[in-house]
Amino acid sequence: MRTQTIEADVIVVGGGLAGVSAAVAAARLGRRTVLINNRPVLGGNSSSEVRVWVCGATAHGNQRWARETGIMGEMFLENQFRNPEGNPVYWDDVVLDTVRREPNLQLFLNTEVIEAGATGPDDDRRVTSVTGWTMGSEIRTVFHAPIFLDCTGDGLVGRLVGARHRLGKEGRAEFDEEWAPEEPIREFLGSTLLFYTKDLGHPVKFVAPETAKDISTTPIPATRIIRSGDSGAHYWWIEWGGQLDIVDDNERIRDELRSVILGIWDHIKNSGDFDADNLTLEWIGNLPGKREYRRFVGDHTLRQQDVLDQVEFDDGIGFGGWSIDLHPAEGMYATGAGAVQRFSDGVFEIPFRSLYSANVSNLLMAGRNVSATHIAFGAARVMATCAVMGEAAGTAASLCLSYGESPRELYANHRGELRQALLRSDSSLIGVANEDPDDLARRAVVTASSRQRTIAADAADAAPHALTDDLGIVVPVHPALESTDLLLSADEATSLTVEVWSSSKRQNVVPERLEHTTVIEVPAGSGWVTAPTPFAPASPQNAIVVLRANPGVSVHLTSPLPAGVLTLVHRADNDDENVEISDEGLLVKWPTKPLRGRGPVFRAAPETEALAPERAVSGYNRPFGGPNMWASEPLTDEAAWLRLDWDTPVEAREVRLVFDDDVDVSLITLHHHRTPDEIMPQLVRDYRVEVLPEGSDEWTTAVEVQGNRHRHRVHPLPAGLGAFRSARLVVEATNGAAEARVIAFRVQA
Repeated sequence: MRTQTIEADVIVVGGGLAGVSAAVAAARLGRRTVLINNRPVLGGNSSSEVRVWVCGATAHGNQRWARETGIMGEMFLENQFRNPEGNPVYWDDVVLDTVRREPNLQLFLNTEVIEAGATGPDDDRRVTSVTGWTMGSEIRTVFHAPIFLDCTGDGLVGRLVGARHRLGKEGRAEFDEEWAPEEPIREFLGSTLLFYTKDLGHPVKFVAPETAKDISTTPIPATRIIRSGDSGAHYWWIEWGGQLDIVDDNERIRDELRSVILGIWDHIKNSGDFDADNLTLEWIGNLPGKREYRRFVGDHTLRQQDVLDQVEFDDGIGFGGWSIDLHPAEGMYATGAGAVQRFSDGVFEIPFRSLYSANVSNLLMAGRNVSATHIAFGAARVMATCAVMGEAAGTAASLCLSYGESPRELYANHRGELRQALLRSDSSLIGVANEDPDDLARRAVVTASSRQRTIAADAADAAPHALTDDLGIVVPVHPALESTDLLLSADEATSLTVEVWSSSKRQNVVPERLEHTTVIEVPAGSGWVTAPTPFAPASPQNAIVVLRANPGVSVHLTSPLPAGVLTLVHRADNDDENVEISDEGLLVKWPTKPLRGRGPVFRAAPETEALAPERAVSGYNRPFGGPNMWASEPLTDEAAWLRLDWDTPVEAREVRLVFDDDVDVSLITLHHHRTPDEIMPQLVRDYRVEVLPEGSDEWTTAVEVQGNRHRHRVHPLPAGLGAFRSARLVVEATNGAAEARVIAFRVQA
């Protein structure tokens, strides 16, 4: 046994996706960072040890344009390319490679934090060290740093140093939350074990071990959906421990969960009710996937109202979109639904003040231990959202060191700079515009080889679709919408009600406010019909053109959809019978999933500025009142280009590019649902960056890339390049899209 001491700038404890993102963010900003994980693999509940799929703001496709960007987005795209079959072992290495490639990041696996040092009174503590024990190697390590991040999920570090925290459910009166119980109660969301099955192609017997529970003595067969073909996270509802202490009773909880899995498998194999002769049990998890334990108290406690009302914060550092997802404390033994969910009508913001301790001055936290009520935590706890919070916390830690400030002081003095730093790294922010004084592109004149001037869906592969349900076409409006041409078919002459609706928030695309109604005549046969759809918002915004149901009329569906366009269907859509979804709110009443990626053939008039070259320097890195990107006309043999010109020559150190990867597509690590594209077709594939040096008429190639499959690319400019008066991004090919799409073209001084 030996003892060692490690000095660093930032110490991150916990190697789930929150901790990974926090550590990578800090390391990329040049900080000597340590990541400590008590398991042999990274990824927390998403790892091959637990195998929960990574959910986030897309909420399995319920939210719109909601997929995470930044570090979590990078891992989603990498997994999509490397791991199209959703192998949890391959996912382990996607996460590990993300960490290992950072030269400023030192990783300690199999290292359990067993002690922590802190000074100061109860209301003003300061962490001085954490001590870890590395199993197998028998090494005791004392870690010192000026700032610490607790990303342990259970809140171990904070507990050791005396950080104020909450356990269980708050009473309704404390935060005036409608879904909270009348009185506080120490109950939790339970833990889960999962299992995998395999078809061997020949009959396989199963002899239940003595520890298997007879589930016929429980409510499970009557109250939960059991299918022989399901495995993995389809059985998320195998959950228990909510009425116990999730940490103290961890071993008891694991044993109970394992006994039920064996009982379920005995039921599937031996009851005679399932086609399961050739199936074998391939894997059972032995590490309970925990949902909830300590939640630290920060300067802001995220509440139910913050989620459902989509409250805007001046320190919003990320967003979520998962439902408020509450499970019965009895877990799998409850007789009601396995979960009750309620959605906000779009993504909601998470404030920075929820990511640092109210009484430990140098402690940040990210993941399921952040400052939130039990109710709000139900929406913020999913792993991709935890990763978003982790990236923000790691970025904040770096800025705290830059200014010699505590997280609370950083909020008071530099919260705007924090948000700009996150935007620069393409993190998951909503409604934050680029105000970076070092981005020279903001003061350049922007031009392009071409632009899409009309929002329209092509009729090339159109197929008729009867209007048995109301249909909504989301159209970006900048500056105005006057009319919409629709390709319609009808067996006999009829009429169709067409409405224009808007949403109260620019990130939302639900028909909330009626702007205009008209009735158009649809002649017999097939042809174009024009509907007046006037809408002229004060700032760029989405309109929802609603076609009211008329089974005698058919639209013609086509794909792919133009940038900034979605299709809504007015009907219920719930594909998990174990879940009860509240019908409050418009999001669930107007799902996009039934026709995602397809939409009616239409043309909007007049011409639009929604895809103009200026959008690529406008500051928003994702859809917000419009797509916020430049889109060229369809590419030909000649390359498309986006150009920046300055009045006087400039000097820069790097170029940052953000390409469209269609954040409306819900990617998921273990492929609960699939998209066929291993590389998102909208991404620019082959490109170069050229500059026009001062005093020269010849373009100089500064960057050249072939075969790109990433959204965010950072390119240092060559040493000695000198001043230049123009720069242009030349796009030669995409990964499948007809046109070039560029979200951001930044030239950083």
